[in-house]
Amino acid sequence: MKVLLVLLVLLLGGVVVADRVGVRIAEDKVAQRIVERAGLAGPPAVDITGFPFLTQAVSGRYTDVRVSLTADQLGQPAGTQAQVSLRGVRLPLSDVLSGSVQEVPVDRVDGTATLSYDLLAEQLGGDTTLAPAGGGLRITRTVSVLGFDVPVTAAGTVSLDGQDVVIDVQQASAADLDVPGFVLDRAADLLDFRYPVPALPFGLQLTSVDPGRDGVQVRAHAAGTVLRG
Repeated sequence: MKVLLVLLVLLLGGVVVADRVGVRIAEDKVAQRIVERAGLAGPPAVDITGFPFLTQAVSGRYTDVRVSLTADQLGQPAGTQAQVSLRGVRLPLSDVLSGSVQEVPVDRVDGTATLSYDLLAEQLGGDTTLAPAGGGLRITRTVSVLGFDVPVTAAGTVSLDGQDVVIDVQQASAADLDVPGFVLDRAADLLDFRYPVPALPFGLQLTSVDPGRDGVQVRAHAAGTVLRG
């Protein structure tokens, strides 16, 4: 009985090792396929979730494939990153083994792109800083208006208009400085701006935007996507 238990443990251990080796190989292959089909500048980090992996491979259906993309891979400015979840990936094992994969259907794709506050501050220039504040943003910048150099602190909201992230400043103050109201109104107008979100891979369409801890979070979604190549 002890010998059988030892053999069983060794067998299970071998299966687990084979499963983990298989998933690592598959993740590397998926990363390369994504580079080819999504037009990325380099292979992303890929995590095929779920255990065991081998049963997913045999069935040809993967529950959740998670992809992490950096600014360099996306070909976008530093401070941009994206997390993508491909749910219900269908890839028959026979096609993989024969090398005849022409398309990969995916039930649903969910993505989140992060635009760092430093990246967005650069768009406004000067000494601009951005930080989350409640459900909106706090913006600080020295603004030149009608001969006045005004150090302004403003509150703004973040919204989505098509492919643009829109920051709308609703009120501005100049600390203890005695600045005319019309100057502050003009300063607030100067702080309004739009940032065009670069096209995302996998046919993702933007759905919502929110201030996050590290930057503005832009969420996107696609359904019934087919990766071809």
